[in-house]
Amino acid sequence: MAYTPQYGPGKSIVAENRRKQMNPSVKLEKIRSVTDEDIVMILGHRAPGQAYPSAHPPLAEQGEPDCPIRKLVTPTEGAKAGDRVRYIQFADSMYIAPSQPYQRTYVEMYRYRGIDPGTLSGRQIVETRERDLEKISADLINTNLFDPARVGIRGATVHGHSLRLAEDGMMFDMLQRCVLEGGSVKYVKDQIGVPLDRKVDVGKPMDEAWLKANTTMFHSLVGTAFRDDTEYVEYVQRIHSLRTKYGFMPVE
Repeated sequence: MAYTPQYGPGKSIVAENRRKQMNPSVKLEKIRSVTDEDIVMILGHRAPGQAYPSAHPPLAEQGEPDCPIRKLVTPTEGAKAGDRVRYIQFADSMYIAPSQPYQRTYVEMYRYRGIDPGTLSGRQIVETRERDLEKISADLINTNLFDPARVGIRGATVHGHSLRLAEDGMMFDMLQRCVLEGGSVKYVKDQIGVPLDRKVDVGKPMDEAWLKANTTMFHSLVGTAFRDDTEYVEYVQRIHSLRTKYGFMPVE
């Protein structure tokens, strides 16, 4: 019997957006075109055009002993070449950003191989081999998972990101890695906060109507309230009840 993943409960637009993002058979919507060179600059791990530094020799040259798992698992291009592991980290505003930390991890685990995502309260990081990371980063930046104003690419000093929005709609960033200039958001520092040789344009912020239609975040004041999605509420209550009962009375 074939199993069809459900990807989560709910009948609201927020629930539907979550399922679409997680479902690898649904193509992410491309809404901007940040170049590969610009993505490398924002990441800050190597200079554009520089060869990929390696952590070990290419797999084909290592002479590893015969192993049935190696025959089953096809290495990613980065692993095959021996690339070092690097990362990209996002901070999402609580004001109806397109995604949020735990949702990003779900999306990445369903869509990509050879990754190590991490979810924190106000940020989300994904680590993988360097050339694989750059391809994944292009997806995460150029599609409907990203909004230039409500999502920040921040490798360090993330705190305070979602507590408020500035008058121009930008998230607070103590290191001010990006600025709104001429209607577009431009990165003037890489994700760690190192000044760039030139500004990197990541496009115009999306309007409120688009954000409300594409967010995966419940928000009772500026978006869809969690309590309005009855199916989602029932699901969360059921999980909470079962976990609580199991903790106290597992025999039941």
